Amino acid sequence: MADTRVFRTLLIAILITGLVIAAFGAGVGTAWLLMRGQTANAEEAAQFRVFWEAWHLVEQNFLGELPPMQRVAWGAIRGALTTLNDPHTTFLEPQPRQREKEELSGRFGGIGAYVTQAEDGSMVLEPMPDLPAEQAGVRKGDVLLKVDETEITPDMTVDQVIGLIRGEVGTLVHLTLRREGQAEPIVVEIERQEIPSPSVEWRMLEEAPGIGYIRIILFSSRTVKELEEAVQELKGQGMSRLVVDLRGNGGGLFDAAIDVASEFLPDGVVLYQVEKGEKERTFTVKKRGPYTDIPLVLLVDSGTASASEIVAGALQDRGRAVLIGQKTYGKGSVQSVFDLSDGSSVHITSAQWLTPNRRQITGQGLTPDVEVALSEDDRRQGRDPQLERAIQYLQAGQ
Repeated sequence: MADTRVFRTLLIAILITGLVIAAFGAGVGTAWLLMRGQTANAEEAAQFRVFWEAWHLVEQNFLGELPPMQRVAWGAIRGALTTLNDPHTTFLEPQPRQREKEELSGRFGGIGAYVTQAEDGSMVLEPMPDLPAEQAGVRKGDVLLKVDETEITPDMTVDQVIGLIRGEVGTLVHLTLRREGQAEPIVVEIERQEIPSPSVEWRMLEEAPGIGYIRIILFSSRTVKELEEAVQELKGQGMSRLVVDLRGNGGGLFDAAIDVASEFLPDGVVLYQVEKGEKERTFTVKKRGPYTDIPLVLLVDSGTASASEIVAGALQDRGRAVLIGQKTYGKGSVQSVFDLSDGSSVHITSAQWLTPNRRQITGQGLTPDVEVALSEDDRRQGRDPQLERAIQYLQAGQ
């Protein structure tokens, strides 16, 4: 492992001192931007001379095919970041970064179809009602053979296929499909449209009159607006008490978390942010929230992380909500995101969050006020003892 890290670290020097100038036009500019345009000094350059010895030996002796230099560059950046021993300082290639942007914006250019992978590796489509895929004639169960001229192979992932299908709104994509009962493949042309990606789901709980249920899937730019729509609709249906489900919510946009916490608090601190050099910033409620009096329970588990923990920690510390479920993940660090020239990005840990009571989230997580486990057998049987306990708490007031 040490040799691998040295090898990958050395490769960054090559990108800085040589390849960037020669191949910048071809997209190999990631390391240049990562170093903010700085060139290596004499001592740094000397430390990386041994790379040429190693790399020339690889070129001369490696049995397989050498990868494109762009992929080598990406591997070099990943290798360098591993030396920081911080799992949250990461590198994303262009396609995953674009997917991340789309998810956080809450909208993307697509065709409106679910993609799932069958046991044999084939990609199966299910169109969403009244969206472009269905309108173009795609049917549930159609197997995707090609996207434009790219053949779909069993070793592809769902994310890779989705990346091929998505694109700029207004552009055309051609899908080649295999349909049961038809001998020849079908080709459909679909114009990509803006597809909304909701971050909030809600309903009244039939088993508990007067109690509304809201699940926040992800903190995106749309979340606070969707939350307000959800609460207003539920209040119109007679909601007087509320369960907000943050289970499995891995986070999202920082500002969205502040906005959501502010919906339920009248004023005061939401969190403290401790930055490099022990500089501290205080984030407070943006404006008095409209939902400060609704009895509230938050459901949390080990998948509740980052922005979700901001909301849960603030509402727990301020005495605004009771947490029910299992201990949260424990990711209270801030990642500054820097987009690079080829569409990739580096996410660099630059600060830590503390709750209003100055509890550290990172490595600690949040302990629920009422701990309730959810077993695999519960999931198989369709039971949800955590939600049941939340209902019981709201009905009894404890």
